[in-house]
Amino acid sequence: MSKFSVLFVCLGNICRSPLAEAAFRLEAERLGLAVEVDSAGTGGWHQGDPPDPRARAVARRNGVDIGGYRARQVREDDFVRFTHIVAMDGDNLANLERLRPPGAPAELSLMLAHAGRPGAPVEDPYYGGDDFGVTWADVHAAARGLAQALRDGGA
Repeated sequence: MSKFSVLFVCLGNICRSPLAEAAFRLEAERLGLAVEVDSAGTGGWHQGDPPDPRARAVARRNGVDIGGYRARQVREDDFVRFTHIVAMDGDNLANLERLRPPGAPAELSLMLAHAGRPGAPVEDPYYGGDDFGVTWADVHAAARGLAQALRDGGA
């Protein structure tokens, strides 16, 4: 069993959080870090759907196939199952703080804090056309920082 487990969270779990999950999986593998990884959304209206085609395309361009990922909504047990829950923006972080059961041990953070940009959101590319490359670059930089911090003893 791994020492760490990480859940990446955005609104619908079809753009930012699946890309963050994929980027983190790449970095964890590169570093030889044994960690459980998943992603979810604070909203449930895309449950069971694959990631947005534009997210799948940018992941594929970066050597990752996320076509098998399926959207799901954050559950109460996620706050116990995962050691780290990483939100893509402040709104989702606030929603997670409201959903968090009393005494749940998961450590909550913002994604870009792990790239040295505390308080900055991962911009939602869903309505922005072809900004998925920027999203990938942001989540990949943060995934690298988080994976290195976990490897070095915790984040």
